[in-house]
Amino acid sequence: MGIETALANRKGKEFCELPKVTNSNSKTRKNRRRYKKMSPVQKLFEMCKEVFTAGATGVVPPPEDIQRLQSVLDVMKPEDVGLTPELPYFRANAGSRTPAITYLHLHECENFSMGIFCLPPSGVIPLHNHPGMTVFSKLLFGTMHIKSYDWVVDVPSNTSATVNSSQDTTTSDVRLAKVKVDSDFTAPCNASILYPADGGNMHCFTAVTACAVLDVLGPPYSDPDGRHCTYYHDRPFSDFSVDGVAVPEEEKESHAWLQEREILPEDLAVVGAPYRGPKIVN
Repeated sequence: MGIETALANRKGKEFCELPKVTNSNSKTRKNRRRYKKMSPVQKLFEMCKEVFTAGATGVVPPPEDIQRLQSVLDVMKPEDVGLTPELPYFRANAGSRTPAITYLHLHECENFSMGIFCLPPSGVIPLHNHPGMTVFSKLLFGTMHIKSYDWVVDVPSNTSATVNSSQDTTTSDVRLAKVKVDSDFTAPCNASILYPADGGNMHCFTAVTACAVLDVLGPPYSDPDGRHCTYYHDRPFSDFSVDGVAVPEEEKESHAWLQEREILPEDLAVVGAPYRGPKIVN
């Protein structure tokens, strides 16, 4: 029986007057000592369990918990998860039009998931969303181009837009989004974070060189809970016209229409492989 339970079972003045701060400080020190003995990937796992306790769609962890988890990810290295750039996952296949991406599954539960995407040069994870989720992405090595968007909230979703073309007068359902990030990132760099409605919830990864990215999702994708992964085409703002929707000329480059893809992207090839890094003990 733990000390907290034993004390809770006592009655009367003795328990009421116990200085709570002493017990809290002692527990904090014990947690710090416990974390120091763990492997980096085990430390990440334990931190995820603490941070993603709610496991509900749209619930964002408190800022202090976001910072704690980010601090663990920021210092993680490829060797912490058993990776080196020489592994076959990262080799370009000259005979393949679309480089296959390898996914290493580390852990998944109802509250969060952990996994690693291994991309050979020119590998692409097409533009997709993370509905109601908070996502941490840590580039472990290599250079990756990230382009991400957030929805423009004061424009309705599923807007019927007219195609701006003299040869095409059809309409299409699109939604206006604004660019959040459009840059190359080279490891070592800090983890990036996206939120349900901010931070670039829709993003696309393109491998400039062979690279690996460690992803933490809280909560994970779940069709029954309404967290379905949707892929998009991004179209220049000038491609469509919508009544009552306009942006200043100087901002058009930073806006785009996102159009949901009805089928999975043909250029996406993801294969699974066993994780062979340090063991994670649940």
